[in-house]
Amino acid sequence: MTNNTEPDNQNNIEQKQASITCTVIAHGTHPITPEMLDSDALFVLEKLQKAGFLGYLVGGGVRDLYLGKKPKDFDISTNARPGQIRKLFRNSRTIGRRFRLVQVFFRRNKTIEVSTLRSLSEHDLDGPEGILAPNNTYGTLDEDAQRRDLTINSLFYEIENHSILDYVGGVEDLENGLVRMVGIPKKRITRDPVRMMRAIRHSTRNDFKIEQKTWKAICESSNKLTLCPPSRLRDELLKDLYNTKAAPWFVLALKSGIFQALIREYKDILSEPFLEGQTCSEQLLTITTNIDRMNSSALKKGVSRQPDFFLLALMLIPWAEIKFSLLSKQRKGSAAFQLGKEIRGAIDQGLGIDFNLRKSLRQEITTLLINLPLFILNNKGKDWPTWLKKKSYFEKCLLFYNQYQGSIQLDTIEETEPLSEASSPPPKNTRKQPKRLKTTTKGKGVAFTNRKGGIFGFRKE
Repeated sequence: MTNNTEPDNQNNIEQKQASITCTVIAHGTHPITPEMLDSDALFVLEKLQKAGFLGYLVGGGVRDLYLGKKPKDFDISTNARPGQIRKLFRNSRTIGRRFRLVQVFFRRNKTIEVSTLRSLSEHDLDGPEGILAPNNTYGTLDEDAQRRDLTINSLFYEIENHSILDYVGGVEDLENGLVRMVGIPKKRITRDPVRMMRAIRHSTRNDFKIEQKTWKAICESSNKLTLCPPSRLRDELLKDLYNTKAAPWFVLALKSGIFQALIREYKDILSEPFLEGQTCSEQLLTITTNIDRMNSSALKKGVSRQPDFFLLALMLIPWAEIKFSLLSKQRKGSAAFQLGKEIRGAIDQGLGIDFNLRKSLRQEITTLLINLPLFILNNKGKDWPTWLKKKSYFEKCLLFYNQYQGSIQLDTIEETEPLSEASSPPPKNTRKQPKRLKTTTKGKGVAFTNRKGGIFGFRKE
């Protein structure tokens, strides 16, 4: 049973903290109005207040409202303990191991997360260094603000006077378009290296600059990401790939060394030549630009985006070409089968371990990669061969092939429907196939080439 009472030595630690000044930004002097608040979040705040507790809208919700954006989530912090929160909201549950928080459920699968204000025991004090030290202690507003990752994520909005409470200079950084870590950046990164990814994410999402000391600490500490749990790194990476800012994220992640630490397959090959005279890193930038285009289209249409394995497979195309000549060397029969084994083995020992990928996801990635040359070879400007259309993997690999072509020439990208996680093909003749992109083969045999001037790995006529 976890003990949620604060140890005696915490009082001594807190006394060492310098006094913290709270800047109050009054209603009317900031851009957030009561009408902008989510009705369900407002319901939670009002119910906490009526029960005699303090409640604040906190984190990304305040940041996004201040910037005139619609928040994805509305998180709330309170001085009420998890058990007290549960008694107030019957439609809730308690989650978390390191620190318990309460999820309050509403209609349409909506969830508001309510957490108790936390103390500084995991913050950068003069204690021993450690990664993600256990923390189950409660604290005050200023302590909770100081233990958050970025200043722009450390603001509190209270509904009684509709003011913003700022303990760390977050409002000034929002006004100046600056991403800054709370406290000493290098120490904060040591405590939780994922903070580096969050700094880059919020920089690219909001077109903000990263403060100089924060950026220097990220560049010097990028290798510390390997200390984090693989599943956590996977989830954080997918957040960036599913966003519509994957391309600018890639630029900063590459420059800082974060990208090489995340996907170690690229550690030593980013400057290697890819097809058509591009380097590996240049092709990855084009791929992430295409991913942004896919995600923007899906959001605009209100449809699901592509599954995890699809995006990860797109990101591995340059690696598969440089390491295995996936696109530039034609293979058939046993040679093609052996290639599949080699790629699957490399994924099992690399990405599969680094991101704790399920066996089924590793196989899906392998299937997309090893069949890409088959689709390149059989695209002759006419309908696809009947034998290929009968394959169980035809639909998902056709979609992958079309997106690959879009990653080579962004102006020719195909509009496609999202795959499901199961990736099962539809019944025969129930879906119209996407239009085929024309090639320059003019009915002649297709061959792969590294020669400058070819298109999509085809031999130049």
